[in-house]
Amino acid sequence: MIVNKIIEFFKQINSQFILVLMVVISMYSCSNDSEVNEAEVIPEVVVEEEVEETPEPEVEEEVEEVMVEGVDFFLPNIDLNNWKVTLPIGSPAEVEPPEILDYATDERLIPYMYNDSTDGSLVFYTLPGSSTANSSYSRTELREQMVPGSNSTNWTFAEGGRMKGTLSVPEITTDENGNYHRTMVMQIHGRLTNAQRDLIGENDNNAPPILKIYWQNGKIRVKTKVLKNINATDEEILHTDAWGDDEGYTFPDEIGTETFTFEIIASDGKMEVILNETESVVYDGIHIEKWGVFENYFKAGNYLQTLDEGASAKVKYYELEVTH
Repeated sequence: MIVNKIIEFFKQINSQFILVLMVVISMYSCSNDSEVNEAEVIPEVVVEEEVEETPEPEVEEEVEEVMVEGVDFFLPNIDLNNWKVTLPIGSPAEVEPPEILDYATDERLIPYMYNDSTDGSLVFYTLPGSSTANSSYSRTELREQMVPGSNSTNWTFAEGGRMKGTLSVPEITTDENGNYHRTMVMQIHGRLTNAQRDLIGENDNNAPPILKIYWQNGKIRVKTKVLKNINATDEEILHTDAWGDDEGYTFPDEIGTETFTFEIIASDGKMEVILNETESVVYDGIHIEKWGVFENYFKAGNYLQTLDEGASAKVKYYELEVTH
């Protein structure tokens, strides 16, 4: 009896053991299947994430857009509506507003007056060529026109005028001795009224320039007019030969080819010139007082003071403004 019970006990034990073993094997098999499935899916997820994180075509497009947007084109801050320009060609050629506004596409102007978009300047290039009736030298120079297209409306010192420019002379040739040629970059030019012209029997309205600003050997030199006879009559002072040149003044600062600012302020009986907003010279004597009989207009550009073969100069204007 006892033996039979022992045998039956072990049979039950083996049966439970076998059952447990089958369950464990089944669980282990499912666990392995799960790991295999995960191993198969994970590489797919990783690949998808890599594609999303490194979209090469999109990166290239963004770089190209930045490169295009990063290219800067600068234009000069100059309003040409009240300026005409004289060129060193023709007899000489002149271009007035509104035609001057198309200087970037005007075949007459392109060689002598054009934009340098790398630094935002308006370039005035000139060389010995055609000259005006009262000069031997050629120019690429602006002439103020208070009424666009007309030379007849001008201003007096009593009415006042101010011109300010930011400019440079980056290129200019030298003479046979190695000295730089010089060029005039600004002026106040006188003008006779029609009544004054008729009074002294002249055939044009030309009067002397009361102010000339030169780039000379890397410095800025100022010249003005003085009466040869301060007791001359009102009629006598209207003649060009009644006026001579003063000794001139050279600002001590070396400008060279660097950019500088120059300002001219004309008022009743007074004229002031200012370099780089720090150095100033004032003219307010009897000669300026007497000059008050004339009309005037501003000029700016490149008026080359030589006839040497092969000579040339470039003057760049970045800003130019006139007020009255």
